[in-house]
Amino acid sequence: MTNQTQVRQPNAIQRWFRETIAELRKVSWPTRAEALSLTRIVIIVMIIMAIILGGLDTVFGSFFRWLLY
Repeated sequence: MTNQTQVRQPNAIQRWFRETIAELRKVSWPTRAEALSLTRIVIIVMIIMAIILGGLDTVFGSFFRWLLY
């Protein structure tokens, strides 16, 4: 039996953090202006969808109230 130096393998958590950091370095991050612009678009779309869904809820609620009573 030879006396070999054991190479310690990193555990799963250390490997996960190392790989995650490596992947995050590859990401093409948006500029501040792009991030603000995209955030505004998301907020506007959310408001529009809330209005549409609220309107549909009101219409269907009124319809079923009328239908059941």
